[in-house]
Amino acid sequence: MARAMTTPTTWLEQARDAHRRGDVAAETAALDGAIHADRGNVAALLAMAELKRRLADDRAAGSYYRLALTTAVQARSVPPALHPGLQRAEQFLADTERAFADHLLGQLRSAGIDTRNAAPRVAEALRMLAGEQPLYLQQPSMFYFPGLAQRPFFERSGFDWAEAVEAATDAIRAELLAMIDGATDPFGPYVTTAPGRPPPNNPLLDKPDWGAAWLWKDGAIADGMAGLCPATLAALELAPQPVIPNRAPIALFSRLMPGTHIQSHHGLLNTRLICHLPLIVPDGCGLRVGAETREWREGELMIFDDSFEHEAWNHGASDRTVLLFEIWRPDIDIDEREQLTRIFAAIDTYGEQ
Repeated sequence: MARAMTTPTTWLEQARDAHRRGDVAAETAALDGAIHADRGNVAALLAMAELKRRLADDRAAGSYYRLALTTAVQARSVPPALHPGLQRAEQFLADTERAFADHLLGQLRSAGIDTRNAAPRVAEALRMLAGEQPLYLQQPSMFYFPGLAQRPFFERSGFDWAEAVEAATDAIRAELLAMIDGATDPFGPYVTTAPGRPPPNNPLLDKPDWGAAWLWKDGAIADGMAGLCPATLAALELAPQPVIPNRAPIALFSRLMPGTHIQSHHGLLNTRLICHLPLIVPDGCGLRVGAETREWREGELMIFDDSFEHEAWNHGASDRTVLLFEIWRPDIDIDEREQLTRIFAAIDTYGEQ
């Protein structure tokens, strides 16, 4: 009965008294009692972690430190007296994670395996396990389709239509340059405000730095483009573009001016892939999708899942321009595509009068 009425404060007092006496068993029992009496007792969790450190049980110490930090984050407030302990917890976890990574990679190197010679997926897993690379996953901002492979980049060799599109690069570039040399600049800002909507929080809003010359927009060929860019539109017909009323296909010449940086963001959907056919690419340009960064090569398709965090930049001295279009993901079958088309069409009709 007396044990049942013992408060967490009493348990902590008993733990401190046992610590002064050097009685590890009694200190452990008292802290166990405090934690079981109140699983949100950050002070007891930190004290148990410190005890495990003194006993050289770093794995147990890490568990208690991690729980203390998680509990502190969830608490409405944490007494200032516990802040130094929480800071020690963060430092300890950082140090032990680094020590674990060094141990793991050292053991593997002795077996002839490291991130330089391992299979690509194994190497990536090792980098994440060692804390050298964050975990990036699909995070579309509007619609998530489950069960798809988590692949930031797709190799162009996996698409039977890609070679034919790439073969049209010179003709597509010629049409682009003819438009640029024309009387009217075909490019407008890519980031604009939709009528009746708040402006997006994007530093490139209404700026020409990221420019768009639309070929297909909102599911229709843009005005005048059928006559100006017949070779480009013919090449686009080779790709499995989504066809969704008032939404898709979309295709454009995408231009980044020198010094432009498209900040990290996520696309709307993970049901599509974005394709870039590089047409004009100066040195100093790049695209990061997830943890991987690639450079555009003129005439070679770059295909990626924009529902991963991604960013792009032009650190060169002249404009970078690609043909940008979207395709269905290859791991979505015909029936699913038809049903998704109906879903997206229904979404777009919401609120119509």
